[in-house]
Amino acid sequence: MPRRPLDAPDAPRAVGPYSHAASGGGRELLYLSGQTPIDPATGRLVDGGIAAQTERVFANLGLVLAAAGRTLADAVKVNVYLISMEDFAAMNEVYERMFDTPYPARTTVAVAGLPLGARVEIELVAA
Repeated sequence: MPRRPLDAPDAPRAVGPYSHAASGGGRELLYLSGQTPIDPATGRLVDGGIAAQTERVFANLGLVLAAAGRTLADAVKVNVYLISMEDFAAMNEVYERMFDTPYPARTTVAVAGLPLGARVEIELVAA
């Protein structure tokens, strides 16, 4: 099946050559590109620590999912990228509020850096 891109008009503009999400067509898996804590109104990173940044990331993911007629409840796999594992507990507190049990599968890794100086980036797959 051909790749079907999705660009969410309310989400922050992509900072590179990618779509907000893509699927192979139909209503199967939807792969969301990683979202960083960019405020769509200003195009800048939100102020505050990792909790505020994680909340903004989930708000941005929600905007992309809404453009596809889906919600966080449709997430089946989540990948979290942190620039420091010292942020894990605070990120995890926000993460836990975003999902009901059973939680989606998840991987969390520390990376050397993220676009625009973000502390967190999250991508997901929705069914």
